[in-house]
Amino acid sequence: MDGIIPLYKERGMTSFDCVSRLRRILKTKKIGHSGTLDPSVDGVLPICVGNATKVVEYLIQSGKEYQGELVIGKATTTEDFDGEVIETKPVEASISSELIKTAMQKMTGEIIQIPPMYSAVKVNGKRLYEYARAGEIVERPRRKAIISSFIMCRNEYDPIHQEQHVYFKVKCSKGTYIRTLVADLARSLGYPGAMKWLTRLESGGFTLDQTLSLNDIQDAVAHQTINRHLYPIDYALKEYPAVELTPAQWHSVQHGGWLKKDELQTVASDVVLKYDGSTKALYHLTAQGYKPTKMFSVK
Repeated sequence: MDGIIPLYKERGMTSFDCVSRLRRILKTKKIGHSGTLDPSVDGVLPICVGNATKVVEYLIQSGKEYQGELVIGKATTTEDFDGEVIETKPVEASISSELIKTAMQKMTGEIIQIPPMYSAVKVNGKRLYEYARAGEIVERPRRKAIISSFIMCRNEYDPIHQEQHVYFKVKCSKGTYIRTLVADLARSLGYPGAMKWLTRLESGGFTLDQTLSLNDIQDAVAHQTINRHLYPIDYALKEYPAVELTPAQWHSVQHGGWLKKDELQTVASDVVLKYDGSTKALYHLTAQGYKPTKMFSVK
């Protein structure tokens, strides 16, 4: 069984929990996911099965889209509602939508983030959340992220609790910490803030309406229809141009051979090579010609 399954990850499960259960359902150990989701986050989690595990890195590289809710007026240890409240500041009057939108606009493009202490980023071989749980403070690495779009969907003021609730959508690059992004948004408005909930709408080129739940997958296996739901590895490589090889070229590629620049009739820096309609390899252009980036099959 080879292919990609766009899984709907439910809240309360880790990404590893999903992989572990799918290994039992699909009866194979060769399974990987493209982009970890926190247990409290639901949404799109592309799963690679069999030979498709070779394209995990290309799925991860694609942009992602999320929707969620920011609560302005309190901060937590984890920057979401899984942590303990460590700071509060009453929002005594509603923050205007125009002010919030202006602040969001300033946070689009290339930004620098400092990941939260409760994250899986490693410092000196140890994950930040391990330091946090031990009560240790370490200097966290600064990371670049690309925010393509950061928009407000709804803005509500809660006069009883003196909190502002901002519902948002964001399109971003891999490695972006959304809880840090929205906590920083609250700070830019002069208040502490924490993310209440988050759903991933898109990842690896898959959208929420394409996903299957774990129960859906289990049912498909039971009814022997799972192959209908497997996307080919080509799906992860659709951004690259593809070239069909001749028998002689395929023989060379099978043995890891290079191809001359004028052999492929393309000027692309990266190209997918196919033979007999099947994706075989990804090659990249060098001064000497096209050389292998990754082989997917030699058969």
